[in-house]
This record gives sequence, structure tokens and C-alpha cells, in this order.
Amino acid sequence: MHRWIVGIDEAGRGPLAGPVAVGVVKVPHDFDWGRIPGVNDSKKLSHKNREAIFMLTEELQKEGALTYSVKMTSAPMIDRIGIVPSVRRSIASALRALAPDTKTTSIKLDGLLSAPEEFIYQETIVGGDGKEKVIGLASIMAKVTRDRYMERLAKKQEAVCYGFDLHKGYGTKAHLDAIRTHGLLEGVHRVSYCRNIQR
Repeated sequence: MHRWIVGIDEAGRGPLAGPVAVGVVKVPHDFDWGRIPGVNDSKKLSHKNREAIFMLTEELQKEGALTYSVKMTSAPMIDRIGIVPSVRRSIASALRALAPDTKTTSIKLDGLLSAPEEFIYQETIVGGDGKEKVIGLASIMAKVTRDRYMERLAKKQEAVCYGFDLHKGYGTKAHLDAIRTHGLLEGVHRVSYCRNIQR
């Protein structure tokens, strides 16, 4: 029996702009999930429910009932090293922040993600954010953190015209039209993702 369970998921792999975020949540093996009702894949939850779960998780962290970390990798770094290495860097960074014991921790990851090889007890689960609550909570923490970042960015004078608060950097028609009109915003848009957009 492992003492701790860690869930890992990412948000923002596909957008044309903004960082990719990785959420890592560590709970004791006997954690009472009744304390955080409604945890599921973040994409299946409303904005209001994600925010409520996020704030409740912050309170539980203050109590010492669980711990979490969200690490983001910027668009320029994604352009420099690619999305997969960027996600791996964020996973390693978030795990270092929580410092789980590799011998007493079971790690559960969503999709095609993997943890550093020193974590010998790790399992990658396709659709894990909807199957394992600890992964679902990691997905919520990552998404809310990234969404809030994009909403703050949208208020900056140089970014107002892009509407990042509405689409969070994804390739919607409004976002593509804004890129064609205003070009790419340095340090925010992923140049490697935007090469085929015609001005």
C-alpha cells in the first residue's frame, strides 16, 4: 500500500497562444473525496464548478489535507524545445515542488504523460481525468490556473485586441481573425503553431 497518490494532467497543449500548464495533486491514500464533491475531467465541468473546486482545493491545502502545484511553460519555450519536452519539464518541476517520496508514492497520469523515471510506481491512464479523481483534480487545477492567466493577459493594452479571455488562446475564428489583422503578439503566441495562418 502506497502512502501517497499523485495525479498529473496538463491543460493548454493545443492553443495558438499562451503557456502549457501541468497540474500535480498529492493526496494520502485514504483521502476522503467526499470533501471535494464533483471532481471530474475539467472539460466536463462548468466554469463555475471548476472555480468552486479550485477554491476548495486551496482551502484543503491550507489545512494540510492535500498539496498541489501547477507549473507553466511559456510560448517562447514551447517554440524553442517543442510541446512534449515542455510538458515533461513542467511535470518534473511540479513534482519537485511537492517532493513526493518515490518509494511510497503511486503516480497516476492522464493520456500519454509520464513522470521522471525515478518514480517507479507510475501508471498512465487514457482518459484518466474522467476515471481517477486525483487526475481529474489535477486537470482542474491546471485549467483554472491557465485560464486565469489568460484572463489577466487579456487586460493588458497590447493584448486587448486578441480576446484571450474568451478563447484562452485556442484557434477560434475570432482568434484567427485577430491574428490576421494584428499579427502575432511576441512572447505570447506560439510561432511554431501559427505558421500556416495566412495574413
